Amino acid sequence: MKLRLILLAAGMFLSVSALGANPQVKMRTSLGEIVLELYPDKAPKTVANFLQYVSNGHYNGTLFHRSIQKFVIQGGGFTPDFQYKPTLAPVPNEAANGLKNEPGTLSMARAYDPDSATAQFFINLDDNKFLNHHRPHPDYYGYCVFGKVVKGMDIAKKIGSLPTAAGGPFAADVPVEPVVIEEMALATEPLKEITKVAEVAKPVKSHKKTPKRKKENTHG
Repeated sequence: MKLRLILLAAGMFLSVSALGANPQVKMRTSLGEIVLELYPDKAPKTVANFLQYVSNGHYNGTLFHRSIQKFVIQGGGFTPDFQYKPTLAPVPNEAANGLKNEPGTLSMARAYDPDSATAQFFINLDDNKFLNHHRPHPDYYGYCVFGKVVKGMDIAKKIGSLPTAAGGPFAADVPVEPVVIEEMALATEPLKEITKVAEVAKPVKSHKKTPKRKKENTHG
């Protein structure tokens, strides 16, 4: 009887753990696979927004159009011929969630307006403290962290070390060897609390949708 109760308790623990698991997304790129774990408890609206783009295939066939060694790699907005993809409505900025722009974390790119993030995201390659939330002012609001790389950080670093040049509407930092997100797909079932973001908005001029880097830093 005692053993049965122990086994029952263990089973309940496993069930709760499974239900509480964070959703994961597999991102297959032309250089290899990256697996992302998302944090709906910390950034529910941002995660719902990101999963909507994943589910509707928005990211499939898009570029990593920005690559700066020891800073970030950014993608999710352009096709290989630099055509900008239409987006959903901007999502509210959840940067004040306590998560930091540390190496391997996944964050939303945006314009100057803190609440202007749509589809573009970036992976931090360094401890980018200046991208964190500091206070509710456009200059210091920060960039929302909503996940992290749990597999394939070597691929992210490889993308970050590629030679770059001008490309499309960008004056610099575009990988000379195009890095394409071939497919993004959910690897685990999302939590029931995650809801779809349905409203479609007009495209945003995304050349401004990028985290600002410290002036004294230079890219490799």
